[in-house]
Amino acid sequence: MRKIPQTDSVSEMAHFWDAHDLTEFEDELEEVTTPVFGRSGRTVLRVTLPPDEAEAIHHAARKRGIKDSELAREWLNEKLRAS
Repeated sequence: MRKIPQTDSVSEMAHFWDAHDLTEFEDELEEVTTPVFGRSGRTVLRVTLPPDEAEAIHHAARKRGIKDSELAREWLNEKLRAS
């Protein structure tokens, strides 16, 4: 049985619930009193890449089973820690 995704992405949750019925997950539901979605103190940084570089990131991320943005963030953090 699938689990409800743990994500901050409204679009990912919308996609998930478009494909699933709430009654499938009644045992996982819990009431929350604080906002679930909102700004997390992060800034969006747009990076324009040539198609070959974007495809290389996409391919590497897919091999690891993560999103392109997660891999790019990981690589940027590694570079920042090294400098």
